Amino acid sequence: MSNSSSFVTYDLATLATLLDAELVGDPDTKIHALATLKSAGVGDLSFYHNPRYYSDLSNTKASAVILSKNQAVNYSGNKLLTENPYICYARSSHLFKPKTSDKSSIAHSASIDPSAKLGSNVVIGENVVIAENVDIASNVVIAPNTVIGAGVQIGEASYIEANVSIAHDVVIGKRAHIYSGVVIGSDGFGFAQENGKYLKIAQLGKVIIGDDVEVGANTCIDRGAIDDTVIGNGVKIDNQVQIAHNVEIGDDTVICGCSAIAGSVKIGRNCVIAGAVGIINHVEIADGVTVTAMTLVNQSIREPGSYSSGTGLSRTAEWKKNIVRFRQLDKLMKGFKKDK
Repeated sequence: MSNSSSFVTYDLATLATLLDAELVGDPDTKIHALATLKSAGVGDLSFYHNPRYYSDLSNTKASAVILSKNQAVNYSGNKLLTENPYICYARSSHLFKPKTSDKSSIAHSASIDPSAKLGSNVVIGENVVIAENVDIASNVVIAPNTVIGAGVQIGEASYIEANVSIAHDVVIGKRAHIYSGVVIGSDGFGFAQENGKYLKIAQLGKVIIGDDVEVGANTCIDRGAIDDTVIGNGVKIDNQVQIAHNVEIGDDTVICGCSAIAGSVKIGRNCVIAGAVGIINHVEIADGVTVTAMTLVNQSIREPGSYSSGTGLSRTAEWKKNIVRFRQLDKLMKGFKKDK
């Protein structure tokens, strides 16, 4: 079954032009949705890029398939040929995405301070609260129940989903997409201990987010203690990620769901932080690093490459035995050195 709620229809000739792909087949074939090879039916466009789905390619009922030229011989139906089918699919997905309103509209229930500046074609949803001295550029959409604190700046063509909280003085660049439940600019977790009690440290920095950044649902990005928390251009952050105060993330880095990044961490450009990774405070990670899922990063990474920690999956009984052996490694090594 296809995924479509936009009811947009293209003929294959138009799609080929829009996607800069080579069309082989009937140019008049109508396409109204995207679908996986396995679930596709008449009117659906699908894509093939992974050999593990070859049997799905052979049996698909899609009206057309995006695939590479060297795989074209494996499919006899209508096809759009491209060097990188997955990138072509990514671009095609935007053609079928439901369109938001391109007309300026401000809900009557929105509360907007008179000092706020709004660009052209701005959409403000129900119950939105916009504080003093906020600057919102043109073509921005702010969905219902979002709260924007004093002095916030939001760049052109950004989309802020419902129920987002953006604290004071946050700066968000152009074409950002901030998903529901995100909190940006909350206080960093900073305390000083005095006589067994904890004294809160006021968090005086900002959060600065670059252009073309996505922040997934229920993610939290804390403001800096003194210096700013900085998210570079093109960064993609998944759902339920914690980014602590004074963290710096380089351009085009990807951070997957449920990862937690402690204070003052510096992550380079073009990194991949996989799911449920933990990074301790004050660690530095070089450009081009991949950290695999469930890894604990407890020291700086100075060179690009892939890094992992922990043990692989095994049956619990076997894992418990190995844990005992791990605890014995130091004693065994000392005995080995003594024997030598």
